[in-house]
Amino acid sequence: MDFTLWDILGHLLRAMRWTLALSIIAFVGGGLVGALLTWWRTSQIKALQLLVRGYVELFQGTPLLMQLFLIFFGLSALGINLSAWTAATIALTLFTSAFVCDIWRGSIEAIPAGQWQAARVLGMSRLQTLRHVVLGQAVRIAIAPTVGFSVQVIKGTALASVIGFTELTRTATMLNNAAFMPFTIFGLLALCYFCLCYPLSRYARYLEKRLDVHGSR
Repeated sequence: MDFTLWDILGHLLRAMRWTLALSIIAFVGGGLVGALLTWWRTSQIKALQLLVRGYVELFQGTPLLMQLFLIFFGLSALGINLSAWTAATIALTLFTSAFVCDIWRGSIEAIPAGQWQAARVLGMSRLQTLRHVVLGQAVRIAIAPTVGFSVQVIKGTALASVIGFTELTRTATMLNNAAFMPFTIFGLLALCYFCLCYPLSRYARYLEKRLDVHGSR
């Protein structure tokens, strides 16, 4: 079957919608789970701290590919059948939450201890201190690395192709199997990922300079 350059590009652009959808869902879901984990990780309850620490180390210390296999094939072996879309969403959300939790925890802990102590002297509770004193500064620190990490989420969606989810990489592979034009097809695939990731990388650098977190101290 003959494919023109525009045919290939059209197929890839349509597949890009699914890559974007998976990235957005994983990033938003990971952010929500990560916020809860950050709250637990910075709590004064030792058991919660240890639980979250183990969770973060598990998902940061194992390959995303293995996590996808465990959720898709492992749960299937236990009689829990998930679609490739559902399995990819769950795996990427859990993966994202572990890294987001670490970024946000580090941002909170970067606030000088003196500010916590001063708030305590003023009679503020821990929650009031977080809300009125710490979070505004922590968000300023966290926003650039959080945006930067979104690039890793987008690139991570490519691994969903191994469980049959039809996003950019799987579409390119199927096109190459039909047309056998590897240089053209995978070159365009790389260009698609570049167009998705490069603006976010530049924006993260801009935010880092714009917010000037380290220079403001």
